[in-house]
Amino acid sequence: MKLHEYQAKGLLKSFGVPVPDGRMAESAEAAAAAAAALGGDTFVVKAQVHAGGRGKAGGVKVVSGIEGVREAAAAIIGMRLVSRQTGPAGKVVSKVLVEKGVAIAREMYLGMLVDRDRGRVVVIASAEGGVEIEEVAARSPEKILKVHVDPAVGLMPYQCRILGYGLDLPQDASGRFAKVVACCARALVEKDLSLVELNPLVLTAEGDIAALDAKLNADDNALFRQKDVAALRDLSEEDWREVEAGRHGLSYIGLEGSIGCLVNGAGLAMATMDIIKHCGEEPANFLDVGGGATVAAVTAGFKIILADPKVRAVLVNIFGGIMKCDIIAESVVAAAREVGVKVPLVVRLQGTNADLGRGVLEKSGLAIIPAVTMDEAARKVVEAVGN
Repeated sequence: MKLHEYQAKGLLKSFGVPVPDGRMAESAEAAAAAAAALGGDTFVVKAQVHAGGRGKAGGVKVVSGIEGVREAAAAIIGMRLVSRQTGPAGKVVSKVLVEKGVAIAREMYLGMLVDRDRGRVVVIASAEGGVEIEEVAARSPEKILKVHVDPAVGLMPYQCRILGYGLDLPQDASGRFAKVVACCARALVEKDLSLVELNPLVLTAEGDIAALDAKLNADDNALFRQKDVAALRDLSEEDWREVEAGRHGLSYIGLEGSIGCLVNGAGLAMATMDIIKHCGEEPANFLDVGGGATVAAVTAGFKIILADPKVRAVLVNIFGGIMKCDIIAESVVAAAREVGVKVPLVVRLQGTNADLGRGVLEKSGLAIIPAVTMDEAARKVVEAVGN
């Protein structure tokens, strides 16, 4: 789950991370009022959407005076912000963050996430902040500093100092930087975050350290015990299909292809997408209905898949283990009848009572294209799209 910048900064501030004074606003007038309450002359008005690259897309403006804030907010709120992370469709901005300007002496990068290869949290720092860390890694990999955190002992003070020295910070600033790293690490663990990214983290003209931007992702699997974090979820920023799938206990991710996939089991779902690509087409989604594959789950899955106008055929690939294939077949038939599938539908059943399941499909009277093997199913659905 992604957090807005203003939410991320609020959470990090509670852990002791220094952030600029700021307020969220949903209108130009509210933004002007926020600036008046903050005081000062220089302000930054920032679009609040779940995407990076906002500055390049015109979603971040540095302005002078309250009237400048009002004009900037009026221009940003309601705009369709298009960046590399939003895709060509972009995202409509409904709110902005108004912050007091900060005199910047240096920009840096600080990030934390789980290194899947090492099975440990990795802390990443770079003296080049304000740009995407991938660009730095590609252009100047020697400028990327990393330390891995032993889960038994946690982040150690000497590791924070190593990063501070590696960034060539003044001694006082290095100590402040080390405290920020420690605070972020504590937030990552205590709030079950999967990503902490401060870009830029700056050294101010006064010698202080401050997070001018913050990106936090929370682990969805831990939200049940992080009620305060879960309360920050903004459903308007998420794909409605993923939200709807979550309501029915399904795992769904929308893709750009033309073949809808309804599968039980994450591994089988990924293999199904791979073989569709191998046969020359692109999957329209990842959809795991789980081990039960009940009528309600399959029906919800069909509705979500068919809501995508790019879908030109659907492949149902089910392995009957805990749930027998004949029961699954009855669920598929009932769901297909209720939804009214208008595109070619290929169904492959394997596992317990597979022959009985195929018999249910055959007797249904629906225009279902049966398949026995993965290869046959993929080729038939690709062929159906080509016709």
